[in-house]
Amino acid sequence: MPLDADVFQVPPGYNAPQQVHITQGDLVGKAVIVSWVTVDEPGTNTVVYWSENSEQKEQAEGKVYTYKYYNYTSGYIHHCTIRHLEFNTKYYYVVGIGHTERQFWFVTPPEVGPDVPYSFGLIGDLGQSYDSNVTLTHYERNPRKGQTLLFVGDLSYADNYPCHDNNRWDTWGRFVERSAAYQPWIWTAGNHEIDFYPEIGETVPFKPYSHRYRVPYRASGSTAPFWYSTKRASAYIIVLSSYSAYGKYTPQYKWLEEELPKVNRSETPWLIVLMHAPWYNSYNYHYMEGETMRVMYEPWFVKYKVDVVFAGHVHAYERSERVSNIAYNVVNGLCSPIKDLSAPVYITIGDGGNLEGLATNMTEPQPAYSAYREASFGHAIFEIKNRTHAYYGWNRNQDGYAVEADSMWFLNRFWSPIDDSTTADS
Repeated sequence: MPLDADVFQVPPGYNAPQQVHITQGDLVGKAVIVSWVTVDEPGTNTVVYWSENSEQKEQAEGKVYTYKYYNYTSGYIHHCTIRHLEFNTKYYYVVGIGHTERQFWFVTPPEVGPDVPYSFGLIGDLGQSYDSNVTLTHYERNPRKGQTLLFVGDLSYADNYPCHDNNRWDTWGRFVERSAAYQPWIWTAGNHEIDFYPEIGETVPFKPYSHRYRVPYRASGSTAPFWYSTKRASAYIIVLSSYSAYGKYTPQYKWLEEELPKVNRSETPWLIVLMHAPWYNSYNYHYMEGETMRVMYEPWFVKYKVDVVFAGHVHAYERSERVSNIAYNVVNGLCSPIKDLSAPVYITIGDGGNLEGLATNMTEPQPAYSAYREASFGHAIFEIKNRTHAYYGWNRNQDGYAVEADSMWFLNRFWSPIDDSTTADS
């Protein structure tokens, strides 16, 4: 979309906060990180907030940051963590104190527990094209209403513009504010967040992304913001980084090795993993790019009975059967995916809109492990009902807001580990 598109509009008023977005700020959902940008001057770092049923206003103080990228200097990027919130409560918050104030709201999740219903939206590879805008509109108007968005990487696609034009990080932030200021977006880093461009002197990976999008990685014992976990209602969400070292002995490997045994399925039955590069992908685009990470971590996913893995990267949609490919040991020749009821379903949802078009070239024939695939833009909702059942639906942009092109009832791998395949002969 052009720079003067209405969805990129700068809010009126002197030093008005823009690009407002929130994410979970702790391990269990009692804190929120509020982020915003001011452009005229730093202004205050204060967030004033209050619960819907209280007249007493509280305030929290954040910090302000800036960065340079080639010939671009960022605005003043504010991050403020609001702590000690009550569960299942609507809060209003105001930023821009002392200049142009803007008010937003959010709802905290229910207390962590095994039978707490909760719904997650899913978008990947969003970008800022006309298709991106349709995807976000469809998500907002989906009658099943996601309460928190799980974003599987590739945000702004600023690196597709000359010299990685960081003004496109600003336009993207203003574009998604209409959702991300009101419900948490749980962030995953994709390849378009790397912004590694040594030819123009930019040699620090993830510089724009890591300055703009904060996550509560320390709360889960992570040493970097690219892999971390959160609990939300009845879900345990693990975010992994396809573009950080993941081999044996690396920080991400050691963290995940220690993290998976911590998951208490009697407290958080639903184990969800987010990453960018898919492990099971039957499109010719990015084919086998996730293979080395799959070899490292797939045995753990089966051992700990991960329910579902969401990825992006491929600009299309695909859902797998429950399969694993973990028997191979170099000499035994056992290297085909097999049905495995302890394995997750793998879903590629990199069809948010991007900037590069759809991935229409598929491998033929369709592999037996691939339950459904289609090159259409869209989003999904994963709706947890209780400890045993969750309903999942994928919505295409060309359909009505309530129409699901693909859907599945998930049966929890810990509490109801029976066959939930959608194809009769799988």
